[in-house]
Amino acid sequence: MKMVVAKFGVGDRVVHRLFKFSGIVIDVDPEFNNDEQWWLGIPAEIRPKKEQPYYHLLALNEEDAYKAYVSEQNLLIDSDILPFDHPDLEDYFTINKNGDLESIDQDYN
Repeated sequence: MKMVVAKFGVGDRVVHRLFKFSGIVIDVDPEFNNDEQWWLGIPAEIRPKKEQPYYHLLALNEEDAYKAYVSEQNLLIDSDILPFDHPDLEDYFTINKNGDLESIDQDYN
């Protein structure tokens, strides 16, 4: 069995490479662990493979704050230094004295 190592961890700030929304990782699945209908709902020409890490994100775009489930192949590190103003951020993280996010141990669902 091949061991999968996730590129991103809880608290990492990422950006979707196609849709350009930003997010903060709140949990990691070593491989696809969502509903088959959700996966089939992605257009075939951009549908990611299942055999890779998938990330649960607090996500922001120009209009909305929401949660997203995204494959590793579609994420890049987000170097934006602007505040991440998601209404659920405090449910998942505290900010330490250095200004870094610290995960609150919880069930993210």
